[in-house]
Amino acid sequence: MDSFDVLAEPTRRRILDLLLERAHPVGELVERLGTTQPGMSKHLRVLREAGLVSVQRDGQRRRYELRSEPLADVDAWLAPYRRQWASRLDALERHLDEEATR
Repeated sequence: MDSFDVLAEPTRRRILDLLLERAHPVGELVERLGTTQPGMSKHLRVLREAGLVSVQRDGQRRRYELRSEPLADVDAWLAPYRRQWASRLDALERHLDEEATR
């Protein structure tokens, strides 16, 4: 499964949002997202297999952290769209500046 398939699932995106802040143990992710332990384990397995998260074992606890490198494919795909958005925002800014000087 590639990064796009993995990111298509909203719960997995929410997990990545939390991991963007810092590493989290599984139990904390379950609590923060209001999901079940088995459901969380399935999502984390998919994220781990896609290389989007890594796991650190600390005794019996497992802490998951974000691995941003695989998101480079997504970023590269978004680049042309980002350029289009930027040009439209620039045009809007010029329009607003012109309106403000009238």
